[in-house]
Amino acid sequence: MKYWSIILVCAIGIFNRGYSQDSFAIASSKQMPTVVIDPQEAKVVSISAQMFAEDVFKVSNKTLKVESQPNEEHVIILGTIGQSKWVNKLVSSGKIDVSDIEGKWESYQIQIVNKPFEGVDKALVVVGSDRRGAAFGALELSRKIGVSPWEWWADVTPEKQDSISLFFNREVFGEPSVKYRGIFLNDEDWGLQRWAALTYEPDTGDIGPKTYAKIFELLLRLRGNTIWPAMHKSTKAFYSFPKNKQVADDYAIVVGSSHAEPMLSNINVEWNHDTMGEYRYDTNSKTIKNLFEKRAKETANYEGIYTVGMRGEHDSPMIVGEDDTESQVKLLERVITDQREILKENSKEGEIKPQAFVPYKEVLHYYQSGLELPEDITLVWTDDNYGYVRQLSNPKEQKRSGGAGVYYHTSYWGRPHDYLWLNSTNSMLMWEEMSKAFEFQSRNIWILNCGDIKPHEYNIELFLDMAWNISKFQKSKDVIQHRTDWANREFGSKNAERIANLMGHYDDLAFKRRPEFMAWSQVEPVTKAKSTELTQFNYGDEVSQRIKAYQDLIDSVNNIKKEIPDFRKDAFYQLVYYPVIGAASLNHKWLYAYKNQFVALQGRASSSYYAKKMQESFNRIISETNYYNKTLQKGKWNHIMNWSPRYLPVFSQPTFELAQPQSKASLGLALEGYEMELNDKTINSFADVLPVFNAYTKNTYFIDVFLKGEASLNWNAVPKADWIKMSKSSGTLHTSMPEERIWVTLDWDKVPKGKNIKEAPLGHDYQLIPPGFKVNSTIEFISENSVYSVGVSAFNPNLEDLKNFNGFVEDKGFVSINAENFTQKQDGTEAIWASFENLGYTGNVVVALPRDAKSQVLIPEIIKNSPVLTYDFYTFNFGEADVNLQAIPTHAFNNDRGVRCAVAIDDAKPVIVDFQTFGRSGPWMQNVMKNAAVRSVKQIVNKAGMHTLKIWMVDPGVMVDQILIDLGGWKSSYAFPQETKMNRIE
Repeated sequence: MKYWSIILVCAIGIFNRGYSQDSFAIASSKQMPTVVIDPQEAKVVSISAQMFAEDVFKVSNKTLKVESQPNEEHVIILGTIGQSKWVNKLVSSGKIDVSDIEGKWESYQIQIVNKPFEGVDKALVVVGSDRRGAAFGALELSRKIGVSPWEWWADVTPEKQDSISLFFNREVFGEPSVKYRGIFLNDEDWGLQRWAALTYEPDTGDIGPKTYAKIFELLLRLRGNTIWPAMHKSTKAFYSFPKNKQVADDYAIVVGSSHAEPMLSNINVEWNHDTMGEYRYDTNSKTIKNLFEKRAKETANYEGIYTVGMRGEHDSPMIVGEDDTESQVKLLERVITDQREILKENSKEGEIKPQAFVPYKEVLHYYQSGLELPEDITLVWTDDNYGYVRQLSNPKEQKRSGGAGVYYHTSYWGRPHDYLWLNSTNSMLMWEEMSKAFEFQSRNIWILNCGDIKPHEYNIELFLDMAWNISKFQKSKDVIQHRTDWANREFGSKNAERIANLMGHYDDLAFKRRPEFMAWSQVEPVTKAKSTELTQFNYGDEVSQRIKAYQDLIDSVNNIKKEIPDFRKDAFYQLVYYPVIGAASLNHKWLYAYKNQFVALQGRASSSYYAKKMQESFNRIISETNYYNKTLQKGKWNHIMNWSPRYLPVFSQPTFELAQPQSKASLGLALEGYEMELNDKTINSFADVLPVFNAYTKNTYFIDVFLKGEASLNWNAVPKADWIKMSKSSGTLHTSMPEERIWVTLDWDKVPKGKNIKEAPLGHDYQLIPPGFKVNSTIEFISENSVYSVGVSAFNPNLEDLKNFNGFVEDKGFVSINAENFTQKQDGTEAIWASFENLGYTGNVVVALPRDAKSQVLIPEIIKNSPVLTYDFYTFNFGEADVNLQAIPTHAFNNDRGVRCAVAIDDAKPVIVDFQTFGRSGPWMQNVMKNAAVRSVKQIVNKAGMHTLKIWMVDPGVMVDQILIDLGGWKSSYAFPQETKMNRIE
């Protein structure tokens, strides 16, 4: 490993106070400064000072001492205002000005001071407004010398340097955008708990103080301050280990608890039915209050956030005698009143313990039904478990003294399906939802359910960085830049952009379907794997397209891996390689299984090939996970990664089928657009003509040439017109290559022109276009003594209307449009249509902003006041059409809003479309499994020819992704067909 000298120029700070730039040597061969802290400081200041000293050693192999006196010419002063005598002396002598941070929450400043004390030539002074501010300041220095927050948790080994100097102005950090920022360790059964119990902390046999110390260290490095501890029955309750709360306090971590853990009590583990009775407040309140009182007493002198209210055991509804909403609301109000009285009795005079109310699942219904909640309690809104925040504070709620927060998931166990193994939450979606929450004043508590921590590393950091300073994340492109900067920090500038793009593609594919959803099964109850909704014979074959997309990811990550320096290869494996290979292999396993089933029905010899590929993908998951657990870092992470949480059907090895053996090999053909193969010409076949080629969209279609039987077989293809182009015209099929996909396109300069007219030809059946507009020919496939004819039809009219037209055109009975490709847009009186990058099925969505704009619900007001998008399109048919709109399946901000837009073709009256779903309904389940909400409205296309589609905002925040105008030609597919954008200028 090479050693380098480093001078870091830090130019982020405040420059308008006249402070001069200066340099400070952190490590050199000539002299090593000491870190000076006051012994009276909080324990976390000492811990952070030691962490920084260890980081310096990891970088330079030089020891940085931590002392209580400034006995060297060069020192690093680390302290808290009012707690450190050294900081106080610098303030009183006028050497430093702390007015920018004094009295603020978790703020800190860093500057160089010359001649700070007698005998000291230069000091690097890190001052915190409070104990966490000082700790964050110390670890800011670690960042500046090149130590990643993931140095231990992802083995991001620092690059060695023989000397380190920092060169900067005075810098001020804070206050944070969100007061309490942290993570929830959840569903830990499958990784974190087993790893802690069996590998990292076997003497405890659980997630205990040693493990929590490492988790708290990570939180400090990421400038987080809050933990919701692990709470499943596999794990002992946090407070069952007395040292846990002391370790939390040592690291200055605030302990909270989830929606199902009132008053910091882990009901799931701590409630004993045999000795405590039924967990029902209406019949057993005394026993329940005893538990609450016990916890309030033992946590009275520690920082905590007390969840008030009550649910049933382990994420279930509260049990009440009278099963009606009014009774449930009254009982819940009584619970909260009693809990607040207990907290008051166990608080110092005038102290109000931080309290949170989490309206999760049925509790949201109680709150919406009129539950009275004291205003000093923080309302912690939740997502729907799949990344879409259910509700946010209305203008009245935004004024509550307790403020609001958000509990958000990147890992989940439950209906309609778990996603516990890999991180599959789109980072751009998380940015959109959390920045929206911040805009609606959810600024007091942000908690991320990150499951087992690994492999959620990047999204954890993005979440906490946003919570620390939301001003750096104003636009969608800021997230892209954050990911690039993250990759640059971890793996260097050479590969940063490639890694960021790779992660972006990973996100895009997972957005269209999470890896864990690829079996099309569900849970609660668990169902078997089902048939895929991806088409294998329409629109270019969605199954094969997804196979290729994931293979491209594999190829890309393998190529990048070769260029990662050895000292970062283990980090690359954990942060990038394993998640990509895991997601790709789980997808490939099921995609190849679907391929196997499809081709076996057609008698293709390739059925054995796809069965083999499916098996290889399944084996790859196991082998990579074994490497992660047993070989990586010499077994440091053994048991942390489990590739089959809950052993659900999606993780199983799929069954496969083999084609019936044939005594004689023969050629088979399958054309795009047909589920069945092309039959022998002696049989009446309806699968022998490719879909019509359209001159205005310049289509490409496939023909599968495949082997039936086991022998070798030659084939040739002869186009009967010079305007037919093929990717390949001959080949040999055999057991190692049992099929080939041939792509057919047309040379449009050679295709005979149709009639020269002004209007489009009529004819609702696109395959039955009137003569004169469609040119026909064939391709003959020859093998052995057999000849097969495939029809080729080209729609090539010479239409005056389409000369220089640059909109969208009908193709095979539909018009497909990506929403961001509007012809025009017009701003409204209060709102506009804007774009978010790297989100949705097309890579961009249009969104109505600002989010606080007034909803327009009356048609005249919509037409007059709302921003509008227009799309020019052209049809060759007319009649009733289904206008299908696909949107991101967000929820209304609050009860007085919807998720609506309005749509019309030409001068028709706008029709309002609402994407909102309620509760855990069937439409909601479909939406979150697909990350898409599709609604359809009827419109009339009154003639063949030019038309305009208009989309108005009704509610701000609605995000439109795709549009499909179906005139009767759209066939089955998971996603809308490719955009039918005009591709020819006459």
